[in-house]
This record gives sequence, structure tokens and C-alpha cells, in this order.
Amino acid sequence: MALSLLAFIVVPLALTPSQAEPASGTPAPVVAAPSSQAPGEETAPALSQGHYEEALIAESLARHGRTLEPAPEGQVLTEVLIDTEEVVAESDPYPNFLNLFHVRTREEVVRREVLLAEGQPYSLQLADETARNLRGLRLFSVVRVVPLKGKTPGTVTLLVVTKDLWSLRLNSDFSAVGSLLQYLRLQGTEQNLLGRGKKLALDFTLRLDTLSFGQSFTDPRLFGSRWALTESAAVIIGRESGKAEGSRGSLSVSRPLFSLSTPWSMSTSVAWNVETNRVYRGADIWELPFPDGEPVPYVYRTEEVAGSAAYTRSLGLRYKWNVSGGVGAYHYAYNPPSSSMLSEAQVDWFRRNYLPRAEDAGYVLLALRAFEARYEVLRDVDSYVLSEDYQMGHWVSATVRYAPPVFRDDAHFAEAGLAARYRWRWGEALTTVSAAGAIRRQLGEGAEWNNRHWAAELMQVSPKVLGGRFVARGLLDVNIDDLFDRVTLLGGGNGLRGAPADEYSGKRMLLVNVEYRTAPVVIKTVHVGGVLFVDSGSAFNDRPDMVTSVGVGLRVLFPQFNVVPFRLDFGYVLNGDRPPIGSRFSFAGGQLTDLRPGFLDSPL
Repeated sequence: MALSLLAFIVVPLALTPSQAEPASGTPAPVVAAPSSQAPGEETAPALSQGHYEEALIAESLARHGRTLEPAPEGQVLTEVLIDTEEVVAESDPYPNFLNLFHVRTREEVVRREVLLAEGQPYSLQLADETARNLRGLRLFSVVRVVPLKGKTPGTVTLLVVTKDLWSLRLNSDFSAVGSLLQYLRLQGTEQNLLGRGKKLALDFTLRLDTLSFGQSFTDPRLFGSRWALTESAAVIIGRESGKAEGSRGSLSVSRPLFSLSTPWSMSTSVAWNVETNRVYRGADIWELPFPDGEPVPYVYRTEEVAGSAAYTRSLGLRYKWNVSGGVGAYHYAYNPPSSSMLSEAQVDWFRRNYLPRAEDAGYVLLALRAFEARYEVLRDVDSYVLSEDYQMGHWVSATVRYAPPVFRDDAHFAEAGLAARYRWRWGEALTTVSAAGAIRRQLGEGAEWNNRHWAAELMQVSPKVLGGRFVARGLLDVNIDDLFDRVTLLGGGNGLRGAPADEYSGKRMLLVNVEYRTAPVVIKTVHVGGVLFVDSGSAFNDRPDMVTSVGVGLRVLFPQFNVVPFRLDFGYVLNGDRPPIGSRFSFAGGQLTDLRPGFLDSPL
């Protein structure tokens, strides 16, 4: 989540309201509303009453002296109006002088995303896609695309209404359990440089063991073209030693699929990561139980370098088929540092049981992504009054990869991954089912199957109940014969609230979260909501031993500064270890259900 700390400075009192295609996922009901839908010609309610987007549209209609066109489909588009609103409007509760520190998005940045051409028939599908693309830029808190009556009979005008997010900001991403700050990222960012949609950032990351300082730059429309450039670099410093321990960075140049009708895309990227990894349980480095002597600290050096290039051909409109081919290579090395002073027996045991697999490989891949290009705009799921885009129906991603023995015989393998999702509405309820699986076949001498990994998730959003909604999620993640020895940690703000931070560990995880999210109270456009929750989970190797907690929480959304809320939760464990009271609080950005394995979307 990009949480603007400025919101806490300019708002005297606020109690509560994170990626790719839209994620799955409230005072209007969860109702599907096309992004071109607008309020009637009557006066919209004030922003402070919670009808945030509708009020902005009504103000724009009054400003232009125009009226809505109820049946625009097929009429000739003769005009495109762009109405960009400042971060702080007259109806917002913040002082207008804040706008002096923000350059409003230039009209051409919005106009170049419009997929409808003047002189062509109006298309609701292209209007909706234009709104999704603009929301995907993360420059605006509000994007609405509405049809207006044209200046002559039989014609239509397109009105694009946007409201800027605060762009010069101290963004943050953090995770804290009680007094233990597990992770903090502060990013001084101008995410809309000179109003041109480019992002420049200085980055500071604090972990329990390291500090890192870096920078990044993103230009989604390089030199005004459809090509995108992203680069980043950071130096990593050990907190105890005060010395540089490594660095990380990346460079990517791509031409994305910027619309459903774009026939092709291309991407190239390189990345590196050199650092010392220390795995913590709570505030202490995890001491691994070496069977024949002193425990082994879970500390190792990482050297990772990777590069890839891919080309995608996109077919279909309503039912999309994106076929990709690519090549890549990587170097992965993991070793215990000399400072651990391990014996040969300890090093061997550490490698066999806990260290990720060292591997050098070159590969070719073939991928297929198929989905139904059907989208709906929902509210009151994660972000209260702001529009959230959801792809409905099926989504499937399949990838096969072959690595010939270019570097070493043990890096000769073939692997395959499959991810699938289906999402549908039952009245006002929203259901999402996701599953993914992957497997590798080591080839050559001693061929065997390994890296068997599968996961499944069921997400359910209920209709309104007493003004709020129940949100339930069940998640199962299973690793078998994992060459990279990945371990899941559970406890605290990562899914089992109220439990000691990272108390439970294993290569498999079972997790159930049930929340009741109240409707928000609107305090001068600040949206404040409450949560009651039950969490039950286990990180395990053989069979689950479920730990259950119950609790309460708050959610806060500042729509001028963020499009997702932040959360504060307090949990009480019913049948397991209970930390001190202060450590039962967790504070982080986004909803808890946003935390899910990336494997469900990209199994390879």
C-alpha cells in the first residue's frame, strides 16, 4: 500500500475507513456499475455524505453546462472533454494551499489513454476500458468516463472526469506487531512528475537486520510512445555492522498490451540481488535445530542475477488468448556466511534441509493466458466508495519451460505451471475461486519429479448484512519436494492476527479468515469503518494444528491520498501461545485478504 503520511498531518482526527489485472474482491451496495454510468441530472449529494464519485460528476456537468446521454451506443463521437480535478477541491476538508505543492495531471496524459476516436461510433466497451486503463496508472483517486449529449442531434460527447491523488508524498508500506516493527518502507515519491505521469522515487527500507537506500524511475509512456521504462537500484547496509552488505536493482523495457485490441507486446528485463538473508521468528534470528550439536542460525548469502525477453501475440476480443514465447537465464547461489563459523557437517545439513537451491540455468518458455474480457466496477469491497475493477468469468495461465544442460547437468529440467481463477456474482455477493499448481522434472542421470507445489483459495463477499458485509477467505498452500526449501511463516499481521509474530513455520499452510466489515462512517470525506474477525491457521510440514484467534479492527481511507485503506487490528488467541497485550496489535496497509501467495497468479 502507498499510504501518504501527509494525510495524518492535514487531518486532525481520523479513525478508520496494496497489482497486472485487477484483483478480486461498499455506502452503496456491491452493485455492478459500468464505468460509464453516471448519476441522473439531479443535484448529487455533497462529497462529505459519501457519494464521492457521483458528486464529482455532477460538479463537472454543471461546470460544462452539459447533460447525460442515456443511449450513446453507436452514435458518432464528435468531442472528448477532459475534466481534471485538483487533489483538494472546494468541497474537500483540507486547505486549498496544498494544491500549490502538486502539479495537476496534464490533459494530454489523460487524453492519450482514451481509446475512442472522434468521428467513430461510441462504444461502451472502449469507454469502460479507457476508465480501467486510467485507474491502472495509479495517478487518480477517481476516474469516471460518461457519455454526454452532443452539440448536434445524433452525436455524443465523451466526458472523462479524473481527480488527482496527492503525488508529492511520503509513501509507506509497513508491518508491525505490537512494539515490533518487522518491516518499514518509506518512499519519497513524485509519482506524477510535472503532471506528466512519470514516477521518480527515493527509497528507504528498514528490516530487522538491514537498511537499504535506493532510487527508482518509471515512465509508462517513454517519449510519448507506447513503450514503458522502469529502473531501480539500491544499496543494502547491515544494521549491526553499519557496512554495505549488497545491492539490488532492475531494468525493464516493455511494450504492454495497452488495450484489448492491441495485437502484440514485448518485454525485456534484467535484475540482480546480492545480500545477506536472515530469517527471523519474532525479534530473533531463527536458530535451526541441528541434530548433532549447536543450533544453526538461519543466515545465508544470496547472489541472484536474471535476465529474460518475451514476445506476446494477443488474439480475440471478448474471449482473449495471449500466446507468449521467451528466453531467459539466471544465476542463483546461496551459501552460509563465514561469520556463522559452521562445521562442514552443519553446512551440509543446512544446505540439504533449509538453504534454497543454488542453480545456473538458461531456458526457453511458452505461455498461454486465456480469459473472458468481462469487467465490472464494484464498491464497498476493499476501498469503500472508490471504484474497483474486477475481471469476471474465467482466467487461465499456463506456462511450460525447458532448461537444457547449458551450464551444468543438474540444471537440465522441464517444468510446467498452471493457474486458474473463476469469479462470479450472485446478486450482491461476489465469489472467487483460484487454484494453481506446478511441477518440475529433473532430466538426465537420476531423473526425478520435484518442486511439486499447489495452492487453492476461495474468497466470498456477502450481500449487505446490517449495513456491512462478511468477507471470508480459505487458503491452502502445499510444497512437496521443494528444491528451493521455501518456508512459510505465520503469526501476527500476516494472516493469524493476535498470535506471536512469525510463531509458526512449515512448507505448507492452511489459513481461514472471516471478517465482518461495517459500512463506513464519513467524517469530512475520511471513511472510517470497523472489523470483527476470526482467524484460524497453521503452518506445518505433516498435518495442520490449527490455531484460532478472534478480534476487532479499524479501517481508514483518505480518498484524496490513497485508494486502499490501512488497517489496525487487535487479536486474541483462543488455543495457542499468547504474546504480551501490546504485541497482539498489528498495523499495516491494505486489507488482510490482499495477502496471498503470488504463486496463485504466476506459478512459474
